[in-house]
Amino acid sequence: MMRELGDRIEVSGAMTMAAAAGLLAEGAAMVARSDAVFDLSGVTEVDSSGLAVVFGWQRAAKRLNKDVRIANLPHSLRSLADVYGVGALLPL
Repeated sequence: MMRELGDRIEVSGAMTMAAAAGLLAEGAAMVARSDAVFDLSGVTEVDSSGLAVVFGWQRAAKRLNKDVRIANLPHSLRSLADVYGVGALLPL
């Protein structure tokens, strides 16, 4: 689930394969309106598709000359990014 609060977008629930397509589309639509900070403090579960979602938001923003940042990155998502060698690419 995602909720817009000004320039902050709260993401809650699972960032897993089952939710990835919806999160990607919803986040990309929100980025189209303005620069955004995605607050992941409410994320309860992640898998590697969560990384794909974050990078998808980043790509959508770049296409539109917008900026996105990630706040409160869950430790498990940071760990996955480090395992895959993409931690430095996260828009923190």
